[in-house]
Amino acid sequence: MSDRGKAQSRKKFAPLKFAKDGTFQISILEDLHFGENAWDTWGPEQDVNSVAVINRVLNAESPDLVVLNGDLITGDNAFLENSTVYIDEIVAPLVDRGLTWASTYGNHDSSYNLSREAILAREHRWPNSRTKQMVSGREAGVSNYYLPVYGSKDESTTPELLLWFFDSRGGYYYQELDSNGDEVAQPNWVDVSVVNWWKKTNAELVKKYRKEIPSLVFVHIPTNASLAAQTEIGINLNREPGINDDYTLAQQGEGWCADGSDASTCVYGGQDMPFMKALVDTPGVLAVFSGHDHGDTWCYKWDSLISGMTVKGNGVNLCFGQHSGYGGYGSWIRGSRQILVSEEKLKKSVIDSWIRLESGDVSGAISLNSTYGEDTYPATVDLDSSCPTCNYTLYSS
Repeated sequence: MSDRGKAQSRKKFAPLKFAKDGTFQISILEDLHFGENAWDTWGPEQDVNSVAVINRVLNAESPDLVVLNGDLITGDNAFLENSTVYIDEIVAPLVDRGLTWASTYGNHDSSYNLSREAILAREHRWPNSRTKQMVSGREAGVSNYYLPVYGSKDESTTPELLLWFFDSRGGYYYQELDSNGDEVAQPNWVDVSVVNWWKKTNAELVKKYRKEIPSLVFVHIPTNASLAAQTEIGINLNREPGINDDYTLAQQGEGWCADGSDASTCVYGGQDMPFMKALVDTPGVLAVFSGHDHGDTWCYKWDSLISGMTVKGNGVNLCFGQHSGYGGYGSWIRGSRQILVSEEKLKKSVIDSWIRLESGDVSGAISLNSTYGEDTYPATVDLDSSCPTCNYTLYSS
């Protein structure tokens, strides 16, 4: 880490707020999967490549906040003694630039030798981290919290935007074995205790500030609404640009039974229904951003009752980012979804988004507005990461 980075690591970060020009930008890094195959040369090389992706993205963008949206570390490959040291590698490019970040944790961030609590503790070595734990309990997970973003005016004391972060859990419980000596699976959905906390907390915020505050949601594993949109409606790659290669995608509750057991005969248990209902019942939620499925990068406006579901969408946008790390499956070109919120457009519930690729190009620039899903965009070029610095011909923002 540079001397500048060491100085920035001692910096005290103020509450988040819109810039003087009335904008607030977020860069999402997801599925970084650091720490794979640490025992050979291949694994550490992937971590080097992932750091290069982060640097290329941040050289091209100037975010006010970076979101690490799950699967920071491949805990399946972790050694007990040093399982969290990869956090320092991940955040070094951010610290060097004086950037602040917030995390959700993914299914690979929990394993026999890696705990979510340990990742949070490692993050908190850096004042740049805004990751919190606002809900306690074994079933809640860890990365459940919210961050307010205040207006651009100096005297602003009312949030203009809320950022909600949820732990969709998954993976395995830390240092636990069952009676057969097998690792104990952790449920892979947002727990109902967290949903209840969200509803209560949001109601308190509405009462305190006397208004419904626009919100963005970050959660690693997508809900069943995304799967239903993909399989029952279909993703139109000119109206919902992106790649749709993970077909069918893996949603919360996948591989679990309705009674909460993880029998291999069960496909989907429906445990994410309380969370989905809260998404559509919470006023002001504009979009949900997920990872987990490395080969999906589209956004879909969920505005109907999709066949096979009981929760009706209200127009919330269900979005994927771009696989950012060289760890994890897939050879799609790496990158980072960008979110640009402006105070002016927020009055009309509009946010802009695009994907910054490791090549430096921009892909899939969209406006999540009232006509998203009807507007036409160029189809995204499905690129491989074998030539990340090639001069691809793409469409710019």
